[in-house]
Amino acid sequence: MKKADIKILLVDDEPDILEIVGYNLKNEGYKIYTAKNGIEAIASAKKNNPHLIILDIMMPEMDGIEACEKIRATKGLENVLITFFTARGEDYSQMAGFDVGADDYITKPIKPKVLISKIKALLRRVNEFQNTSSSDKLKVGEIIIDREEYVIIKDGEKLSLPRKEFELFALLASKPDKVFKRDDILDKVWGNEVVVGGRTIDVHIRKLREKIGDNFFKTVKGVGYKFVINED
Repeated sequence: MKKADIKILLVDDEPDILEIVGYNLKNEGYKIYTAKNGIEAIASAKKNNPHLIILDIMMPEMDGIEACEKIRATKGLENVLITFFTARGEDYSQMAGFDVGADDYITKPIKPKVLISKIKALLRRVNEFQNTSSSDKLKVGEIIIDREEYVIIKDGEKLSLPRKEFELFALLASKPDKVFKRDDILDKVWGNEVVVGGRTIDVHIRKLREKIGDNFFKTVKGVGYKFVINED
């Protein structure tokens, strides 16, 4: 996909951030939309269907956490790439962001060149994942993974997952019973260019267990996780 075709929605209540970050992203060739709060972000996302949303957390009228949750619940926007962009670096705010479906977390302040590099890495990981298989569908046991629609079909029911949950599940299920080390998971799903919290994988595994079934995922302490079939 060409840069000119990539749409990025930048959401922040600080005019300087919108101006400076927006300017740098435009210079890279991306198509940029802006919003000043969560309400405007949701309206813009529905109208423009961006590939990536850079979302501040602390905003008036509607904060980023609530906006992210509502965007994820909007048909057609379930898999849009969302990264939080905020000065808050505490673990609890990061976990709250991942709980509502964020893909990544970038902390202010950050140099424009570093931010651009992180955004390129995020977009590159999406393209790499979409091209990892010549087949759009993969059947593992009784579960079908549809890479084109980003859905999982289990017991005849379609489950639509946020992008990173889907990518994590697809990775583990691609080789049942193989133990994937935590570093390998971070590299393949998030990319080693992107810095995420140490508990990110645990949060996503917990949500997959809630949605798909606890018995499909096994923790190998001190190593990582594996996907298992028909394990009680």
